[in-house]
Amino acid sequence: MKILIKDSMGHKTVEFKPMREGRVKLFVCGPTVYNLIHIGNARLFIVFDAFAKFLRSQGFEVFYVQNITDIDDKIIKEAKEENKPWKEIVARYLSQYFKDTSSLGIDSVSLFARATNYIEEIIDQIKRLILAGVAYETTDGVYFEVSKFTDYGRLSGQQLDKIRPGARVEISEDKRSPSDFVLWKKMKPGEPYWESPWGKGRPGWHIEDTAITEALFGPEYDIHGGGSDLIFPHHEAEIAQMRSLSKSGYLSRYWMHVAMLNMKEDKMSKSLGNIITVADALKKHSVQALRFFMLNTSFDSPLHYSEESLAAAEETVSRISEFYRKLDSARGSGKAGMVDVKRSRDAFMDAMANGFDTHAAMTVVLDLVTEMNRTMDRIGTRDRKEGIEFMNEVDSILGIVRKIGTGKGSEIVEKMISARNEARKKGSYALSDELRSILLQSGVAIQDNGPDTEWWFT
Repeated sequence: MKILIKDSMGHKTVEFKPMREGRVKLFVCGPTVYNLIHIGNARLFIVFDAFAKFLRSQGFEVFYVQNITDIDDKIIKEAKEENKPWKEIVARYLSQYFKDTSSLGIDSVSLFARATNYIEEIIDQIKRLILAGVAYETTDGVYFEVSKFTDYGRLSGQQLDKIRPGARVEISEDKRSPSDFVLWKKMKPGEPYWESPWGKGRPGWHIEDTAITEALFGPEYDIHGGGSDLIFPHHEAEIAQMRSLSKSGYLSRYWMHVAMLNMKEDKMSKSLGNIITVADALKKHSVQALRFFMLNTSFDSPLHYSEESLAAAEETVSRISEFYRKLDSARGSGKAGMVDVKRSRDAFMDAMANGFDTHAAMTVVLDLVTEMNRTMDRIGTRDRKEGIEFMNEVDSILGIVRKIGTGKGSEIVEKMISARNEARKKGSYALSDELRSILLQSGVAIQDNGPDTEWWFT
């Protein structure tokens, strides 16, 4: 199957051709672990989780690496504010990150690469950049000299002479140009440090990614992913660093950028204080509804958050899941071929291969649900089997199907839900909430739909 990618480099859709047939090297910028991730962050990780799973469903061997920024100004600032060791801050939020992504059904990453595990590689890259004549030492660190890399700004369309000092670029009196970015920060009193040829210090933000990818992939690889807010300066800096060493025409052959999740007119971000954490979102909505909401649109278009949108996603997921339940228990004796499941499967995969169009893929699924629901009481054994197999395949990629009310322990769960609903009818909301909490802690999620209550194992 021919796969097309919406490539941010040049803003065009192109055919995907991996460097090695059947193998894909995928790198995605991960979190800086100084705080909880929010659902805006989660959009990025859900999109690439589904993308990696789709590639694997097509027979590709995908080596998916995600970096973890575990040393950074934000981490040091948080440690000072809490009066805690920086490693304690990292350990806490890294652990929570893994919990949050696991709860969102994100399990496709092959390797999480922590920046502090690659200090030697980072120092080696900086040494080579200095030898190449594109980096220089100052009183406060080592900087990359942007004017020495003529392609700087190609990915973002940023014009070098219009870069504003301080616009996510370090301000330093010793820099040769305001656009130069830091590779190594010399230690300030009380800060964590590592020994280096330039004295005690720590790596800059951009250099960690190229040190990691060069160590794991080599100087060139297939796909680089990240949020659209990272295009400039972060990804421009990565390109400048690695290409200055490799002399290659590219760092990554393809670039995929996920657009922002917005709250009204603003992007969701910690700095604006308008975030909804993953844990808080999952108290109100199922993981399947969150994934449906995130994936039911083009990944490179901004997505606007609202409770109404999540409620609509919840209703759609309930419809899909109820269809799956009925299909699983259907015992009709109709003739085969009443519904062309193969046609739907082909259309689904075609949509996914066409620039990773998950919205079109969702539409295919919903159309099949409507079509098969019409003939559910007459469905044939083969159609039922093909329908279940297709829905399982959809779920293995998108993660949007709830397996409602099935599995070991169902009788106990049903009794607890019955007790909870009785408590709600009597107005005993404290007891109702307590029973819901016990169910959640036991790995059972529930969703109230009017008088009915759906449940599923998480």
